[in-house]
Amino acid sequence: MNSPAGGARSERRDLAGPTTAARSLTAPTAPEEGRPPHPTIWGLTPHQLHDRFWASRGVCVVRPLDAQPPVRARTSLYLLIDSEALVLFDPPGGTSRPAEFGLAYVHTLSRDGAPHGSRERVVTDAHGRFVRFERVYDRPHARRSSRVALTPSATVAAAWRSGGGWGAVRRATLRSGRHTLERTGAVYDGRAAWEVAAFARELVRRWIDPSQSVGRAMPAGAAWRDRDADVHPAARMVGPVWIGRGRTADAATMIVGPAVLWDDPAHRPAVEPFPSDAPPRAPAAAPTTALPIAPQRADRRRYFAAKRAMDVVLSLLALAVTLPLYPLIALAIVLEDGLPVFFVHRRETRDRREFPCLKFRSMRRNADRMKAGLRARNRADGPQFFVDRDPRLTRVGWVLRRFRIDEWPQFFNVLAGHMSLVGPRPSPFAENQFCPAWRQTRLSVRPGITGLWQVSRTRAIGSDFQEWIRYDLEYVERASLWLDLRILARTFVAVFRR
Repeated sequence: MNSPAGGARSERRDLAGPTTAARSLTAPTAPEEGRPPHPTIWGLTPHQLHDRFWASRGVCVVRPLDAQPPVRARTSLYLLIDSEALVLFDPPGGTSRPAEFGLAYVHTLSRDGAPHGSRERVVTDAHGRFVRFERVYDRPHARRSSRVALTPSATVAAAWRSGGGWGAVRRATLRSGRHTLERTGAVYDGRAAWEVAAFARELVRRWIDPSQSVGRAMPAGAAWRDRDADVHPAARMVGPVWIGRGRTADAATMIVGPAVLWDDPAHRPAVEPFPSDAPPRAPAAAPTTALPIAPQRADRRRYFAAKRAMDVVLSLLALAVTLPLYPLIALAIVLEDGLPVFFVHRRETRDRREFPCLKFRSMRRNADRMKAGLRARNRADGPQFFVDRDPRLTRVGWVLRRFRIDEWPQFFNVLAGHMSLVGPRPSPFAENQFCPAWRQTRLSVRPGITGLWQVSRTRAIGSDFQEWIRYDLEYVERASLWLDLRILARTFVAVFRR
């Protein structure tokens, strides 16, 4: 997926979905004259789906200056959010606990893997031929948060809907009745097409039985379809899938979820009223899925806690042993090539946050200018750069690289929580634009000083990038303390052999 050589012009086109083939399943279509600005599923826009999802949980969504009446839930609990916000989180202690007090401010933190504040680009050459996919994230790479509120008071909800803002809400409540809670969830901007697409995929995962709130939704194996959709019984649905009106799926069709096949714009159904007066039905069985079952969250939390404890203990021991050598290493670097002693480079860690990755400087101060003249000797494919007997290395730097001494300062990164002892190689933003699926996986964990790729790669010409992808994915899928200890042992053996 390298860019073509020479001076070919490249073109970038924004997409709302990850691939052109999958766009119709996940991404909103362009608005049509006389049509709503977003696509619909079962006649409902993403905002209407959002409100009905919360209504199915007994929560009435209220927006300021909303011209449409809110969807009335069967309980008297109100969710106060901004006009264009779409939020998904687990209410504290279920939907009944906020009734114990007058108002709960809930700060929802967006920490999942959804592409919030990002867009996918297709890069083409001068002839319009595909070059690569590229995802661009909003900067700075920080966790986004959104303040919403839960209240059982119709008076407070009315104050919010009147457009008076949080000041009107506070004036309608007693200070002693306000509480602030923090919940991990997802926050989406309903004005951005790519965020609406991400919201739809996450909603498909969360909402097991939409038929409770949407009369047109009918079960079809692992999918929910519009009652007028033409879905063959032999069609394969892998994972949760929603199918809208006017869509067809014959016997040869296979759709991998989570996915939304929006209503055909020419056959959008009318919006049916929310069945607020209908007696509750027994929940339908959750659709079956052929997707691999992820490890239990509790097990993952225990693993990450144990891994963090191991990182801190071993990093402190490593610094206790290596810190006395730092003055000698610094002196050798300065005597050969002057200051600075350390090389600091911005890399991305878990959840796409950037951090300063520390190293002892092993290259000459003009290494960046020398790199342009060495590109013809590059033996690595993909975004990497590797040449034999790299002339940019100083003599001291060659020794530091040979025995991986240049990476010792990264023990401070581990103590700061930027890195782990074991994990994928820390990469900068530019390198992480290659291979979207791989990028999302490797940025779900902290990068490591060493990792499975570092101890397993062959450096074969033309296969280094493929090995990088393979071993990063394998590490994330097999992550365990035992695997971490094995990788550390193999790293020590490799260093001492040298």
